[in-house]
This record gives sequence, C-alpha cells and structure tokens, in this order.
Amino acid sequence: MSAFPCSSDVLPDTETIVSLPEAADILGVPVTSVHQLLRDHQLLAIRRDGVAGIPSRFFDAEDEIVRMLPGVITVMRDAKYTDEDILGWLYTEDPSLPGRPVDALHGQLAREVVRRAHAEPF
Repeated sequence: MSAFPCSSDVLPDTETIVSLPEAADILGVPVTSVHQLLRDHQLLAIRRDGVAGIPSRFFDAEDEIVRMLPGVITVMRDAKYTDEDILGWLYTEDPSLPGRPVDALHGQLAREVVRRAHAEPF
C-alpha cells in the first residue's frame, strides 16, 4: 500500500490540527481507514512540526467529515489545484460569504462553497 498524501503546512498557526490516530477516533474507524480517505482525496492532511494531521474544521459536530468537503476537494483537484491551493482557499477570508469557505461548509452556505469551487476560486 502506498503512503498517504500530506501537504506542507499552509494554515495559520491558530488552526487546530488533529493527529491521524485522533481523526480515526473521531470517525470511529481504524487509522488505516483514515490513510485510505487521504489517498482517496476525501480528506487533506498537513505536516506540522513533523507530525501528519487533519484540520479539525474538517469534522462536524456529529464526528463525521463535513458533508460537502469531499466534493470541494474533488472539483478543485479536477481543476488541477494542488492540495496546498485547496487548503489556502478554504482558509482564506471571503467577505462575500461572509467568512472562510471552511467555516461556511458547516452551515447553509455549504452548497455555495461547492459552487464557488467549481467557478475557479482563485
């Protein structure tokens, strides 16, 4: 089995990152399943201080992956954006949302985030 993809840390230092074993606990799956989610591009991981982790905002209150996140990742990857580009876009303030796309994914603007990801976010 191949290693899972892991981006450089392009997020603000204030963003909470959970380790892969912690993500597995949140999702109630083995850590190997988290590795597979990363390989399948359903999640994105970064390496912070030498440790791979997943942004905590990628999980919802029910301890699941935010519903529209995999779709956003897919449409942006299909448009040839790198994982670092995707993370940067998700965590950049957008006054027209208002706020950051990653936060909007948790509410009624989730479909709008996907629409914007389709329409060249940068």
